[in-house]
Amino acid sequence: MLDERDRKILEFLQGDAGISVTELADRVALSVSACSRRIQRLEESGHIARRIVVLDREKMGVPTTVYALIKTAHHADEWIEAFRKAIGDIPEIVEAHRLTGNHDYILKIVLPRVEHYDVIYKQLVRRVELFDVSASISMEELKSGASIPVGYAQ
Repeated sequence: MLDERDRKILEFLQGDAGISVTELADRVALSVSACSRRIQRLEESGHIARRIVVLDREKMGVPTTVYALIKTAHHADEWIEAFRKAIGDIPEIVEAHRLTGNHDYILKIVLPRVEHYDVIYKQLVRRVELFDVSASISMEELKSGASIPVGYAQ
């Protein structure tokens, strides 16, 4: 079970995984060794899956976001695995979700410019058969981040 200090540690690490243990310990009112042990326990328990660096998309040359909504006529395991491999091989596809409702999948694609979407679209349809693909261009990012709420953690 997590306590409030564990949740605070997780919250601070989500904001900056590079924070020093000394600073983190100070923020959550623990000794450095106690804080370090808690971090290690949170990693071992799987609460911390990994630590990553978030890159600036403008500086990386991929400021444009396109969401592709996909319908497929195929739902067999073999097709799903081929689809999973195809999207995994295209680095511009940064997220993919299987959906309920009118569409089967949604892809988040980051691009240098909107015209580059056609390149990604052609790469994808060469690898897997799709019934329908429609895309929407993000005009403005209102909220972004990988942080998730920590209050539900057990």
